[in-house]
Amino acid sequence: MARGTITVRIVPKTSPLSPPDNPLVVALAYDGLCTFEYGVAVEVFALPRPEMGPDWYRFATAAIEQGPLRAMGGLRVLADGGMELLEEAGTVIVPGWRGADAPVPPALAEALRAAHARGARILSFCSGAFVLAAAGLLDGGRATTHWRYAEALAARHPTVTVVPDVLYVDSGQVLTAAGTAAGIDLCLHLIRRDHGAEAANKVARRLVVPPHREGGQAQFIERPVPPAREGSRLSPLLDRMRLEAGEAWPVDRMAAEAGMSRRSFIRRFRAATGEAPAAWLAAARLARARELLETSALGIEEVAATSGLGSAASLRAGFRARFGLAPSAWRARFRGEGSPGPARPGRPFPPRLPLQETGA
Repeated sequence: MARGTITVRIVPKTSPLSPPDNPLVVALAYDGLCTFEYGVAVEVFALPRPEMGPDWYRFATAAIEQGPLRAMGGLRVLADGGMELLEEAGTVIVPGWRGADAPVPPALAEALRAAHARGARILSFCSGAFVLAAAGLLDGGRATTHWRYAEALAARHPTVTVVPDVLYVDSGQVLTAAGTAAGIDLCLHLIRRDHGAEAANKVARRLVVPPHREGGQAQFIERPVPPAREGSRLSPLLDRMRLEAGEAWPVDRMAAEAGMSRRSFIRRFRAATGEAPAAWLAAARLARARELLETSALGIEEVAATSGLGSAASLRAGFRARFGLAPSAWRARFRGEGSPGPARPGRPFPPRLPLQETGA
């Protein structure tokens, strides 16, 4: 499994900024339910949000088997109904699974195939990808799961292209998230597709999480945790670099502001973030540019200058390499300014090209 922080972003093929015709989100419940993953679905889609208007999601829980159902941590689950709820769902969420080796009931696989055939979107979090694979919904496509399960998923389902080092994959109607908290990233992404960046940002603010989390699973794989003192010394600097991305940030300046020698700074920066300072800064600048495209009326040249990317050409090159879209198309896609046309499927990008490396 690759240990570089490479991200693949699959751009949705469906039209953005158009709330789904069917706003009902149904999460599956099963004996041995993964409590955190299920809680993500509840927190994002079941929490009342009157400020979001009448088109916001509705939520229900469907038991895939007779109770009583136990969730991890000793909780008991009383669902709203059984698998008949999938017949009404516009979006179905599989919040994890009992294990990579646990069989998937044929009735569940059939219900998921039927929901998919009716046009429902099917999401999986973490090991829930094994359920989608068993139902044949991942055949011939790309998907992800927790990095611990990626090799097993690829071995058991060779027709599936498993992308092991990303937070989520959006293939249009079928979407898969990596381990645990990546389910939040996928849910926010879906909100962006349906309701736009402003809505996703509001939900992220309520959750106290970033609207975009850059980087892939590789940054979490068996990486030693840096001493607390390093995080306390680097965090203020990282915050400044994010806020002042348009300024010049040579490594010597970074090291001086962190109170370290250049050599020590580079070593400790890598230990804390998993990346070289230049790579981290490039990603931070792209993130700032993306934010400006979504929330401001600045022109492309102004966005490039304000975010520290220098020129419109550099901004366009970075966006196409990372997101598979031109900056103007990104703005149109996430602000509803007309149709940007079809987007390229996302792809791994070379980890050493300038302005194309992922952030922490």
